[in-house]
Amino acid sequence: MEIMWIIVTSTLVLLPSITIVVVYKNYNNNSRIRSSSSSSPNTCKLPLGSLGWPFIGETIDFVSCAYSDRPESFTDKRRRLYGKVFKTHIFGTPTVVSTDAEVNKFILQSDAKAFVPSYPKSLTELMGKSSILSIHGSLQRRIHGLIGSFFKSTDLKAQITTEMQQYVLKSMHNWREDKPVYLQDEAKNIAFQVLVKVLISLDPGEEMKLLKKQFQEFISGLMSLPVNVPGTQLHRSLQAKKKMVKLVQKIMQSKRVGGIPMVPRDVVDVLLNDASEQLTDGLIADNMIDMMIPGEDSVPVLMTLAVKFLSDCPAALQQLQEENMKLKRHKDEVGEKLCWSDYLSLPFTQTVITETLRLGNVIIGVMRKAMKDVEIKGYLIPKGWCAFAYFRSVHLDETFYDWPYEFNPWRWQDKDMSNCNFTPFGGGQRLCPGLDLARLEASIFLHHLVTQFRWVAEEDTIVNFPTVRMKRRMPVWVTRTSSSS
Repeated sequence: MEIMWIIVTSTLVLLPSITIVVVYKNYNNNSRIRSSSSSSPNTCKLPLGSLGWPFIGETIDFVSCAYSDRPESFTDKRRRLYGKVFKTHIFGTPTVVSTDAEVNKFILQSDAKAFVPSYPKSLTELMGKSSILSIHGSLQRRIHGLIGSFFKSTDLKAQITTEMQQYVLKSMHNWREDKPVYLQDEAKNIAFQVLVKVLISLDPGEEMKLLKKQFQEFISGLMSLPVNVPGTQLHRSLQAKKKMVKLVQKIMQSKRVGGIPMVPRDVVDVLLNDASEQLTDGLIADNMIDMMIPGEDSVPVLMTLAVKFLSDCPAALQQLQEENMKLKRHKDEVGEKLCWSDYLSLPFTQTVITETLRLGNVIIGVMRKAMKDVEIKGYLIPKGWCAFAYFRSVHLDETFYDWPYEFNPWRWQDKDMSNCNFTPFGGGQRLCPGLDLARLEASIFLHHLVTQFRWVAEEDTIVNFPTVRMKRRMPVWVTRTSSSS
């Protein structure tokens, strides 16, 4: 998510300047680089590379590649010329791009003394200065730790399993065989409801409809010009966020009146129970809105891409169906309901999800701003420069993965996932706290899909910019199986 927001808003800022700067020459040795290098006592040197044109640098080339079916062609070309770590200038900032797994790991695991998140002004204004995506240091660690511990709890996993099953079955009950089902839309609706319930315990109903309407207006601002005056998209998005914050604060006040439970039922409970007094109501409410974005973005895209890849790989789909039908028959025979551990214990289902994360690259990388001159593996990242840890190139590197562009879940049956070559959820202090829940939701969705339906997918393509999504929203024609009663 981080890189998606940076790319969208920065591109929109820079595009109006393109016609002004096209006449300029390439400027690999501008004064800013000379001063950064000369002022540093380090023996390390800047990585090789080109800074492109003044102001826009190589942004146009980056964006044009991002719109293609091979977004990594931008980095692949430069890796061949300069190596796995190279310098460039994109989105208004001199940048060191890393497609080296070890360098990426170093960036992810560094603390705020070395790197901090850096976003365009419009995004900072929309998300708020107290957003968990922007803050760093002890406050960030406090919030991340509280939420991460809650997301790992067995009680929450049991709650999400019950709710996810309920929303999935309700959605699938309405699927018809005489018209296509748009899986991307269905997945977004389900994932958003689940996440909102986890965050603020809001059930489907009129308030949920109002929240979703305002949320759609809010996220539209992520792709708008950074101009906050009445009539602009950014202004409308900020107004929408104010309305959502007001709803969250109303829920928080209701909890205080009724008594905040010691055993938290949602993320708001967790943060309200914190005794540090660092977490203000405004900070909590703002972050609840920001944390709804995975329900619109990463989790439903993971579900949709899994169906896309399975549709194109009959052998994987057949094995997935057999594994899930075996579990369903066993549970039916003993008269037990499926629990969260059942879903996560399906080995082949988990390899399908892992391979979808690798090949789909819902998060292509993260950007960090260097707070001081940083040395990594003989490279220098000057203070004030951006460090771009580009996951996609690592996930598609044939050094680590045979036939990297093929969907091959079996590659994970004997492969260690706990290494720096696989970072779909980031890493370090900002490792996505909801990674286990994302896997659980995808497992539940796939289980009910393959045990209730057979389908034929219409032709569709993956769009990788500004966000990963299916161009036609993944239309499929479904047929119910005899076991879907």
